[in-house]
Amino acid sequence: MSAVLTLATTDHIDRLMPLVAAFHSEEGLGLSDEARENAVRPLLEGIPHGAAYLIGPPRAPIGYIVVTFGWSIEFGGMDGFIDELYVRPGVRGRGVAGEVLISLPRALAGAGLKALHLEVGPENTGATRLYKRAGFRLRDGYHLMTRMF
Repeated sequence: MSAVLTLATTDHIDRLMPLVAAFHSEEGLGLSDEARENAVRPLLEGIPHGAAYLIGPPRAPIGYIVVTFGWSIEFGGMDGFIDELYVRPGVRGRGVAGEVLISLPRALAGAGLKALHLEVGPENTGATRLYKRAGFRLRDGYHLMTRMF
């Protein structure tokens, strides 16, 4: 199975949104379809704060990954956050996510990205192993904290 990545555009919205809805259902995220599309559409329209990529053939993607961008003094420039990564259940375990987590950061580093972050629940040991194999490490003494508006 190949983890070919395609930068998603508005032409791909009908293929991407069912994948996003499936991920949100699995994770128990309660966004409405309208709210979900309102959050995704700017990424497809070229907003500079992030990008969505289809995994697999664009006509029949097997997953997607969303990376958002920020700026870090500590890391010396642009950094990114993997906001969502989803691979259809029927093709999991074939190395697709690992391939994405190796190839996309390399490409983003070539574009000037200095660090890439993600979050994972402590009970999700399978994902934690995957992320470690792809070179992600826990940062001692740090916890992600969030304030909602």
